[in-house]
Amino acid sequence: MRRFRKHTWVWLLALGAVLTALGVARGEVMVVLTKAIRICWECVGIG
Repeated sequence: MRRFRKHTWVWLLALGAVLTALGVARGEVMVVLTKAIRICWECVGIG
């Protein structure tokens, strides 16, 4: 049990890398960037 807790951050880091790679492969980067730009425009009061 102690060993599992010691290496949990490694598994979470690996999972994050895999999910990020899947998002990039599916073309989700442009979707996220577009939403971020819209949110920024709304905060400034342009959009």
